[in-house]
Amino acid sequence: MGFTNNSSGVLKILLVTAALFVVLAGIKTATNILVPFLLSTFIAIICNPLITKAEKHKIPKAFSVLFVILMFVMIVISLAGLVGKSLGELSASMPEYRLQLQGQLSWVIDKLASYNIVLSSELITEHVDPAAAMGLAADMFAGLGSVMANLFLIIITVIFMLFEASSLPKKLHLALDDPQMRMRQIDRFLSSVNNYLAIKTLVSVATGVCVSTMLWLFGLDFPLLWGVLAFLLNYIPNIGSIIAAVPAMSLAVLQLGAAEAGFIGLGYMVINTVMGNVVEPRYLGKGLGLSTLVVFLSLIFWGWLLGTVGMLLSVPLTMIIKIASESSKEGRWLAVLLSGDDLSEHQIDDKAVEQS
Repeated sequence: MGFTNNSSGVLKILLVTAALFVVLAGIKTATNILVPFLLSTFIAIICNPLITKAEKHKIPKAFSVLFVILMFVMIVISLAGLVGKSLGELSASMPEYRLQLQGQLSWVIDKLASYNIVLSSELITEHVDPAAAMGLAADMFAGLGSVMANLFLIIITVIFMLFEASSLPKKLHLALDDPQMRMRQIDRFLSSVNNYLAIKTLVSVATGVCVSTMLWLFGLDFPLLWGVLAFLLNYIPNIGSIIAAVPAMSLAVLQLGAAEAGFIGLGYMVINTVMGNVVEPRYLGKGLGLSTLVVFLSLIFWGWLLGTVGMLLSVPLTMIIKIASESSKEGRWLAVLLSGDDLSEHQIDDKAVEQS
């Protein structure tokens, strides 16, 4: 009897694992369709609060949706033009930056030679290239550029989603086969996702503005480009701020010197500490925290599965899974595994879950 139960348990695990791999393979194959849809969904979630506020002020929904879409298109086109121009100028200036790097390396090699430490300047110049660090930003923007080639499809999808947003909770209530329809669970899930993405976007915008202003005050080239990069990577907590600082600091070493680059690194640290440890917890609370390991693994997983957009949306996607798991008694174990060190918020109130 026990052997039969163990065999059925192992078989169930194997079936679930096989089904998971089939689903992942399907998602990987359908990336070209799924990525624009996911991007449209997150844009619609971010824009929906504006539509809701407009409806409260008796503004027709069609007018408010049109206004929001026009604002979004103008922002995207402006940023695309800015990023494209900055990347072109950066590529044109790269030979000059390489010459500056060679001059700085020659000084370091001569200094080390005075201490009987002999290094080959050709070997160091071959392996130390400023284009490698700044190429990280270029690759990320190139990946986003390929997605934005479907801008028309994304805009049309966002428009339909915004018109359907008000009826979505009711449809979910009716679609679930549950006598009580779990109304409070669904409402809490949708509200949490909406709240997280809206506030995270505002904080990311503030981070990008602060970074651009700081770099402009230091006189670093392309401050707006690095601000846009900081805005995008701020969706990835902890790791994203480090990745965003690397290209700007690499350029600062070449253009301004090591001392100024150190101050810029300190400025990045202050901005991300204030935004990540003061501003976000104030408005998001502590109930949406992910562990650092989960953040890193989600970055790798979603990046492999969905490409550049998957990297940028890795934390929001993982956060949605966590919020959905918190909304059901059966999935609380997964929410606990994804959480940070503070586990007190995940103590299960079974009666509350059942009543919801």
